[in-house]
Amino acid sequence: MNTTKEQRILRIERKAVLPSGWLHLVLVDPDGAPMFNAEPGQFVEVAVDRAKVLLNRPLSIYNRTERSLELLVSPVGTATRALEEYAEGDSLRVIGALGKGFGIPSGKVLLVGGGVGIAPLYYQMRRLLEKGCEVEVLFGMRTAPDDAVCRRFSELAPLHVCTDDGSAGFHGLVTAHPVFTAGNYSMIQMCGPKPMMKAAAALAAAAGIEAEASLENMMACGLGACLCCVEPTVKGNLCVCKHGPVFNIKKLQW
Repeated sequence: MNTTKEQRILRIERKAVLPSGWLHLVLVDPDGAPMFNAEPGQFVEVAVDRAKVLLNRPLSIYNRTERSLELLVSPVGTATRALEEYAEGDSLRVIGALGKGFGIPSGKVLLVGGGVGIAPLYYQMRRLLEKGCEVEVLFGMRTAPDDAVCRRFSELAPLHVCTDDGSAGFHGLVTAHPVFTAGNYSMIQMCGPKPMMKAAAALAAAAGIEAEASLENMMACGLGACLCCVEPTVKGNLCVCKHGPVFNIKKLQW
């Protein structure tokens, strides 16, 4: 799929506030036009005018269909908390799709998500399954995740959950889960807190397993101009928004 950057005014067709407090937004073109193309792992920049902040907010693409774009948002900052004020029928200015997404490996793939870092993995899971890959999914959460999110993943692929407090699934870190330690994967693709991804990357590298990480560095412009999101790599400091957010772990100075 070829992607080009577009700016659109999109309407909130559906909004759900999950028990965790996360927001699930389904956006559509108000004129019924097809949604802009996007690869799994790419992101959009959203202008949250009601937050009265200067910069747009980068958000992972949870899912994309021909006519819709879905976002899964954890409202933790000024702008993302202001999204709670928006209702179905309201409009948002969205720029996308931005950045470089996940690759398409062959064989068996493990998708590892920490917290709301699970968001870009759903769209990637769909694509991998369409390409004939075998997929397993591993969540790492502080506490039991939302049932609606779990159901959506588990309807398509085996889902395993780790929680810090033991309230659901495996009590412990994703890197200690038997599904992770099995190590029989051609690729591990992940998104979440950097300490989690660094630990998973180190174990993957030691086992000779290819891995990709979607970084969540602080971003501002989303275009590689402001240098706010630079990450040390083997090729020097690179802007995550332009050269990522997805990187092969061999290219990162971890």
